[in-house]
Amino acid sequence: MTTKLKNLGPGLLFAGAAIGVSHLVQSTRAGADFGLGLLWALLLVNVFKYPFFQFGPRYATATGESLLDGYNKLGKGVLIIYYILSFATMFTIQTAVTIVTAGLASTLFGDFVSIEIWTIIILFICLSLLVFGKYKFLDRMMKIIIITLTISTIIAVSIALFDNHNPVSFKQILPKNRLEIAFLIAFMGWMPAPLDISVWHSLWAIEKKKDLKQFTPKSALFDFNVGYISTIVLGIGFLLLGTLVMFNSGETFSNSAGKFSSQLINMYTTSMGSWAYIIIGIAAFTTMFSTTLTTLDASPRAMAKTTALLFKNTTKLNYRFWIGLLALGTILIFVFLASEMGLLIKIATILSFITAPFYAIINYILISSKHTPKAWRPSKKLHILSWFGIVFLIGFSIWFLTTL
Repeated sequence: MTTKLKNLGPGLLFAGAAIGVSHLVQSTRAGADFGLGLLWALLLVNVFKYPFFQFGPRYATATGESLLDGYNKLGKGVLIIYYILSFATMFTIQTAVTIVTAGLASTLFGDFVSIEIWTIIILFICLSLLVFGKYKFLDRMMKIIIITLTISTIIAVSIALFDNHNPVSFKQILPKNRLEIAFLIAFMGWMPAPLDISVWHSLWAIEKKKDLKQFTPKSALFDFNVGYISTIVLGIGFLLLGTLVMFNSGETFSNSAGKFSSQLINMYTTSMGSWAYIIIGIAAFTTMFSTTLTTLDASPRAMAKTTALLFKNTTKLNYRFWIGLLALGTILIFVFLASEMGLLIKIATILSFITAPFYAIINYILISSKHTPKAWRPSKKLHILSWFGIVFLIGFSIWFLTTL
């Protein structure tokens, strides 16, 4: 068991990146607007996305190289498409998660400085941790963050259930109008995370393998499953919190980062008592800080690797360049679009869902190809689940695009 715990790392980083806007914002809103009516969507999208996320650590530990190296073997065109998609979404995603983190920091620690200043402070802290602490520090820190997040969320859900005196309906709902369908797609777009996080996971798995030689495909899959199950459990937890505390409350959420964060925590406090402030505050802030930290590490790591593969290591556009550019771009977008948090999150989540079929198909082709050792190619059951997953992702994307 000690060895298994020591092997945990990339899977928890995956969980840290995944458990963020999709859980705190989207799952809570789903519970507030639909009760437990979208539980089917949460479970279904987690099941159908599972193989494509799992292929990241599977491929990395079986071959000793990242998914990006694999994309390169499938053809330069695949890598170029990834490069364009990643560059198009990285700033919006980073801004969306940082906005929510800054709003929570302002609510919890005081609004003596503006949200913009809180953004700069949070980005500076994350930058310092990543540039000086590097992967080893990130790996250790994430274990503490995920444990803190899990405990605080479970306590909050348990007490909300204990205090609840109203019947909870399990009737499932299929959204019908345009607004509801747009929300459903946004909800599933980042639940549990965008599919390109499989690329990040493969890069983290390579880093873990450098530190821990016995990080085998078997231990990588155990690590991934621990992280993945955590995201599902906490997703249901935040959906329950939204249902128990906010459903039928008549409250509408603000698109302003500061106001949204304040509304979120105050609603829990009003419903559950003033003691809940600290529990919900810790759960919410650790949720978003972990996402901000991991995304700030992963996007530059992926862009630096892609740049090196495309330009044969002749470029100076390395990890430090990309992390600096991402931090600067996030601040600039934030300064000009801070009041449009809801719109930014919606754009980022919908983009993630529409691009999901691309990552699903490419990951499946790669893991089933000659580039993956035969022993670690998918089982028959995983092949079948992958086919259903691809059909599901394409089908929902078409449904969304035809209802615009």
